[in-house]
Amino acid sequence: MGRERSAAEQQIAELLQTARASLRLSVAFLSRLDGTTQHLEVVESSLPLIFRDGITQKQETSFCQAILDGRLPAVIPDVKNNRLAMTLPAARIPRIRSYVSAPVVLSDGSLYGTFCAFGFTSDKELADRDQALMGVLASAASVIIEPEVRSQARRNEIGERLAPVIADGGPVVALQPIVDLATGHRIGAEALSRFPAQWGMAPDVVFEQAHSIGLGHQLELLALQRAAEHLDRVDGYIAMNVSPATLITPECGRLLGRLPLPRVVLELSEHDRVEDYETLKTTLAPFRAEGLRLAIDDVGAGFSSLRHIVVTAPDVIKIDRSIVAGLDTDPVLAKLVQSLVEFGHGCGVTVVAEGVETAGEAAVLRTLGVDDGQGWHFGRPGAPEALSDVRPVIPSPRSQPA
Repeated sequence: MGRERSAAEQQIAELLQTARASLRLSVAFLSRLDGTTQHLEVVESSLPLIFRDGITQKQETSFCQAILDGRLPAVIPDVKNNRLAMTLPAARIPRIRSYVSAPVVLSDGSLYGTFCAFGFTSDKELADRDQALMGVLASAASVIIEPEVRSQARRNEIGERLAPVIADGGPVVALQPIVDLATGHRIGAEALSRFPAQWGMAPDVVFEQAHSIGLGHQLELLALQRAAEHLDRVDGYIAMNVSPATLITPECGRLLGRLPLPRVVLELSEHDRVEDYETLKTTLAPFRAEGLRLAIDDVGAGFSSLRHIVVTAPDVIKIDRSIVAGLDTDPVLAKLVQSLVEFGHGCGVTVVAEGVETAGEAAVLRTLGVDDGQGWHFGRPGAPEALSDVRPVIPSPRSQPA
């Protein structure tokens, strides 16, 4: 038995059944033409063991191509009366004797393929009105086909764009310093993936696209490996971003097993969907026991899931830049950050502020008890050579809730 048809293919099959019944022909099919091969994608046949979905033939020698080229008419009541038609392979095997074809054209004017029907005997009643019916059915087929065609084109574009990045070992990784706000000394850095500027896409969009075509885990693991390579080039810890879905893969576990875990912080976004918290916790447990720290990123950006923090019990929470920017002049933002600090410290968690761009913001964050800061005020993402050495930091008392 062949594969099960998709919902769209079943709709196409119903159109083909209409064509066969109306024209009283033996076989009707939808074909896709790729320039060299004619692919019979959906076939409705009185002889299903012989004519079935998935058959291919050379496009250049097909009836359909000859019709598209104008060398054969779209309606052929008796193939034996057409000298050119009788020279084509289909006139001998499977001995086609009557034929009707209509092009399947997408909304942008591009040709997808053909919508055809044929018989094994001549049919002198075939006429232009039958070709008109096939044209209507072909138009209906194009409406059904187009969404998947566009989706496949998108998948192809993403895959072709990502291929050289993957072949090169993953994205370029830049490091942005993370400093202790009490002393101003760098204590670590976050590894940030960078993709070609001409793409005009944020890294999270690129990773999302990669996941949509089944390359997400591979691309994330390459980014983690690239980040890990910097551990030998800088001191302090390195924070690395990973999605929960990639984190629980065996491949990620093997990678983590090779790293100096006390110098690694894994960052999960507050917005990342966790399908199974127990699996996530079980996967992380042995690595955290060896010194790996877990951070929740983007905290406060809408408070989308405080449960995410409570259930994962992270070592670090990173306050989203959307509530850090301008907090030195906005008392509401300052109060919101203070609440997050109290919440984090009450859970025994280190609080890091992201997106710190001014000295004023840094000063207020320090006053509010935020532990560490990251942002352009302390340094832009760059090569590891641009980072300052980590200096010893004398721990200061963490703020406690009143």
